Amino acid sequence: METALLIISILLIVIVLLQSSKAEGAAQIISGSTSELFTHRKERGSELVITRLTWILGLAFFGICLVSMFL
Repeated sequence: METALLIISILLIVIVLLQSSKAEGAAQIISGSTSELFTHRKERGSELVITRLTWILGLAFFGICLVSMFL
């Protein structure tokens, strides 16, 4: 159980670091420029795969933590 948790946590860290930065919106809010703040950008291709993989690994991490808590 601990080995799976360790592997998932390392994979989750790597996948999160691979994601594109979404902090641009926060910087635009602080600086006051709203040129691209309200544009809706759809994720496509590799971004979509990385986002879904992040969700899957996050849920797996949470699930394993819950299961190990009760064992």
